[in-house]
Amino acid sequence: MTASPTLDQLRRCSVAVDIGAARTRVYVRNVGMVADEPSVAALDIRTGALIAVGGRAEQMAGRTPSHIRVVRPVSSGAVVDIAMAQRMLRHVLGDKLGKRWRRMPVLRAAVCMPHGSEPIARRAAIETMYGLGARRVELVDTLIAAAVGSGLPVEHPEATMIVVCGAGTTQVAVLSLGAIVAAETVPVGGDAIDRAVVQHLRNAHELMLPSQSVRPLHQMLGGPAAGGTVTTEVHGRDVVSGLARSVLVETEGVRHAMRTPLTSVLDAITTVLRVCPPDLVADLADRGIMLAGGSALMPGLDLMLRQATGMPVHVADHPDTVAVQGLGAMIEGRVSPMVLDPLPA
Repeated sequence: MTASPTLDQLRRCSVAVDIGAARTRVYVRNVGMVADEPSVAALDIRTGALIAVGGRAEQMAGRTPSHIRVVRPVSSGAVVDIAMAQRMLRHVLGDKLGKRWRRMPVLRAAVCMPHGSEPIARRAAIETMYGLGARRVELVDTLIAAAVGSGLPVEHPEATMIVVCGAGTTQVAVLSLGAIVAAETVPVGGDAIDRAVVQHLRNAHELMLPSQSVRPLHQMLGGPAAGGTVTTEVHGRDVVSGLARSVLVETEGVRHAMRTPLTSVLDAITTVLRVCPPDLVADLADRGIMLAGGSALMPGLDLMLRQATGMPVHVADHPDTVAVQGLGAMIEGRVSPMVLDPLPA
């Protein structure tokens, strides 16, 4: 694994990119975030032509004829289809970066990468940016970028814990002095929660949901019940007859279905705390855990982590964009680490 870039190297970058499994975000230095679109593309398999990207392509999911295929070139935070990722990014950015790309003789880009990414995944991210015109690419750990974007004092000699809940993975880390002390990544994210809710409704109610109705459903039902059992009407398709049907779903059953895959996240937090020095763990008992990522706003998640760990849990402001905002702060020079010069002999 290559060494992390220094802040001086990042300050030479003009573009920060977070290519996530759910959404792709681009930040331009001194401009701000210029793109925030779903990481989805719709392709005509007969001609190879790109039909739509971003939000328009996401609306087509599950509604296309046989000759149109909706694809996601990013999985678990890693680019799995370089050519398609390049085409998607080129269309998502459009004219927003075209002129800027051509004016810069040596364009440097900074890209967020999940912690512990395989070398092939890191190479795929670099090749994706090279195909868009970048001449140098700096890879930054998503955990550090998200911690900076959340406003955590990562450069100080005190412990900060961040949990980044994405669509495909959840990353947990304790940071101190601008570096990661201990970290774990588990292949559980918002998509796994979606599948758990869908399976629960299929098993308990023999009901199939449209793919785009899953996330609003578990966000609506996932919060803690107020004063006993609460039911909500859900519309879907009967598994046996294939006809439209509505059922009353108890929120407690959905919360239980969501809780099952989230046990992996609790195990990761426990593992990280176990390998941390005792002094850092003592800091966390007061400071708590910062939740970030697109799935951090899932109702009931912060309460579940608080009950399981006994530590305070805070949700970052705009948790879905903290990684690219933190990376943007780095390339703009708004982060100043502690100076650790060697002492004179």
